[in-house]
Amino acid sequence: MFKQIDRYIIFQFVKNFLFALLCFILIFILVNLFENLDKFIDNKLPFTAVLTYYLYFIPEIIRLITPIAALLATLFTAGRMVNSNETTAIKNAGVSLVRFMMPFLAMGLLITAGALYFNNWIVPEANKKLFFMERNSLGKNKTVAGLNRLYFQDTKNQLILIDQFRESDMTALKVSIQLYDADSLNHMVKRLDAEQMKWDGKTWQLVNASERSFRDSSEQLTTYKEIPMADVKGFNKVNLVPSQITRRQLKPDEMNYGELEEFIVSLKKGGQDTDRQMVDFYSKISFSFSSIIVIIFGISISTGSKRRKGLALQFGISILVSFVYLGFVKISQSFGYNGDLNPLFTAWLANIVFAGFGTINLYFKSY
Repeated sequence: MFKQIDRYIIFQFVKNFLFALLCFILIFILVNLFENLDKFIDNKLPFTAVLTYYLYFIPEIIRLITPIAALLATLFTAGRMVNSNETTAIKNAGVSLVRFMMPFLAMGLLITAGALYFNNWIVPEANKKLFFMERNSLGKNKTVAGLNRLYFQDTKNQLILIDQFRESDMTALKVSIQLYDADSLNHMVKRLDAEQMKWDGKTWQLVNASERSFRDSSEQLTTYKEIPMADVKGFNKVNLVPSQITRRQLKPDEMNYGELEEFIVSLKKGGQDTDRQMVDFYSKISFSFSSIIVIIFGISISTGSKRRKGLALQFGISILVSFVYLGFVKISQSFGYNGDLNPLFTAWLANIVFAGFGTINLYFKSY
């Protein structure tokens, strides 16, 4: 009997969950389409480009609405069972509330496990392509500071300074490569300045470059109209690749856990404040657990009342709870960004509060 009930609950939950996902995806796309329609027309984007844009947008939508869909599926499934007195029959058969919750919790764990992978690998890669289109085709999400006046310590004694990087054709403008004495590190041995440094897929090509060699009090000048960087003698091998440059302008939503952690480490080495990045890092993990949290919360409010609830009321409750939850997340994040709260505590605060409320509500109410 238990297995039949479990299969029934899981089937109803999955049906409601997928239906909610599909509806919210369509709503998000339509709202975004009306918002960006003038930009698509002004930039003369073809239909295929617009279609590609929304294919890249769908993973981010799924990430955002998965907790809402899970809550909606919980309320619709449990609420319908309450309205049709199915929970009464189950209770009279000797099934405890904890046992009744098991199929919901199993689905919550499954969604959470999937979200940990999906939010870490699929969403960041899709967002990279999405934001690339927005920056280069729609003129949105441009981070000027991330592309101008860049500094890289390529090797122990070799520095690369870039005035501006053009992501559209992977070209660095006004580049200076400075080589210092390997022993003292305070005496410049050679310097290479170029108007452009283009990436051809394998190596850098220098355009209108001038090389200066410093020996004693003399200076030797050599100019190049166009030459591969690898053919310029006397410099260390350039390890810098375009992905290291573009990463400077990436948002946390465009980086997976490893990339964001590496970015935080690099900021710390530079002596910069990392509170904001640490909050974003821990939030990537905590948000993946939000589905199982809202499922516990949803069971507590759907089975704790004997009053029948219509679908419209259940839908309204799920939207209200979702907005309260997401609002709580944003408010707590603002405290973490300012350094008022510990980043780890900030990221998990909303989950702790809602899980605690749902657990307490379940303890004092029976179905």
